[in-house]
Amino acid sequence: MEIDRRAFARALIAPLVVLPATTPAAAVALRDLVPGGWLIGVAINQNQSDGRDAIAVDLVTTHFNAISPENLLKFQSVQPQPGAFTFDAQDRYVAFGRDRGMAVIGHTLVWHSQTPAWVWAGRDGGLADRATMLERMRTHITTLVGRYKGQIRGWDVVNEALNDDGTLRDSPWRRGIGDDYIAQAFAFARQADPGAELYYNDYNLATRPEKRAGAIRIIRDLQQRGLRIDAVGEQGHWRLESPTTLEIDQAISDLRATGLKVMVTELDVNLLPQAGPPTRGQPPPGSNPYENGLPDDVQQALAKRYADAFRVFLKHRDDITRVTFWGVSDGDSWLNRGRANHPLLWDRQRQPKPAFDEVAKVLMAK
Repeated sequence: MEIDRRAFARALIAPLVVLPATTPAAAVALRDLVPGGWLIGVAINQNQSDGRDAIAVDLVTTHFNAISPENLLKFQSVQPQPGAFTFDAQDRYVAFGRDRGMAVIGHTLVWHSQTPAWVWAGRDGGLADRATMLERMRTHITTLVGRYKGQIRGWDVVNEALNDDGTLRDSPWRRGIGDDYIAQAFAFARQADPGAELYYNDYNLATRPEKRAGAIRIIRDLQQRGLRIDAVGEQGHWRLESPTTLEIDQAISDLRATGLKVMVTELDVNLLPQAGPPTRGQPPPGSNPYENGLPDDVQQALAKRYADAFRVFLKHRDDITRVTFWGVSDGDSWLNRGRANHPLLWDRQRQPKPAFDEVAKVLMAK
């Protein structure tokens, strides 16, 4: 008889969570430790949603109850050419979560990046007019969201619409449609799936109060228009020293004051120094200090950073609906980019790091 390895592993893990705090943290599953009603999520790549990365699949299945797609649902991936929608890999991503009883998140519908140039192009080589661009937006959102109606829990409807000073980014969407392009996107998404949760998502909302104020203005505008918006996402692409725990705490409080729930949507901790341009295709000298692994002091600092962050999250347990890590393990992280970064809870060998242990201990002590 063939044994279902995942079910067997989960059966072994489940009883452990009721043991006292002396239980080794690596023996527990994160999804069993978070407060009731929380989603603990992870961004997965196509190798993982297609099932080819078996070790990562087992980690995701054991530890998480929500998934986000790293790239599969972005405009460029779904509709690279006008009307040429691709759904094979996207269907497999949705099935991956559905088959495991996970909340499936859609990322992202409207963004200035990873959007093909044809979306904004006019007949004369300039920018398309408002009506044309609105129709392209509507068609894309209606087709994509409509396909997964009732299967995707919630969508990042608009991503990164703000500059760091809180003003609206002068993206092609804004230049072609106007400042109300955000409202239009939320209206189209609501029409396509009235039951789906709708989110605004951005970065630096904790480190930049003026940007956070800009996000709050977007939220208030949508609310005043009577449009649905359910939560706001702070991406959580942080560093060891920034934002401070006080800044994270204040950001959650300010965003929650809008009446929306708050999500930490793309959590990782960048450990590398800022780098200049590469030299002969290689990172500049000194910019890749952890190529051979993390020194113990940095490993411990990373663990403390994550533990401190989760203590703040637990303080706001009734205000937060989801915490999502942006990648399964260090080797999967977008933060590598030619260098060796170590921003997540599992290392390149998919072994839990001290950061995993500390997060688990904080959650176990809740």
